[in-house]
Amino acid sequence: MTNKVTTTWKGNMLFESDNPTGNTILMEAGNDFGGEGKGVSPKAAMLSSLAACSGLDVISLLKKMRAEVADYKMEVTGELTEEHPKYYHTVHVDYHFYGKDLQEDKITKAVTLSIDRYCGVMEMFRKFSKVTTEIHFHES
Repeated sequence: MTNKVTTTWKGNMLFESDNPTGNTILMEAGNDFGGEGKGVSPKAAMLSSLAACSGLDVISLLKKMRAEVADYKMEVTGELTEEHPKYYHTVHVDYHFYGKDLQEDKITKAVTLSIDRYCGVMEMFRKFSKVTTEIHFHES
């Protein structure tokens, strides 16, 4: 399967990028580099892509396992190299699950399957980063 995106300059340091579904995102340099706060930085978008990829896996698996959560979020922290070209040499993903009577075994299994088997973005990150993960349960 091949994907193609078109990214168009919108002036100054702002670009608009589409995806195969036709939806778009705005991406730009940070304020320190001429951005105006209208878009996401490309490197931050990579971290968001990692979270969304794994998050979609986990939610899909939890539905199949009939394991409900009231809320779920991921915090992804990436550490950039000092020298150019700067890239994330280490990445840490914290998975946070909220709810009553959380089925920790099923949630852990879903996260592990995403990390080890299904999330292609995580596999791509592993090609250039040390990736670590941690699961947090918040009972209400």
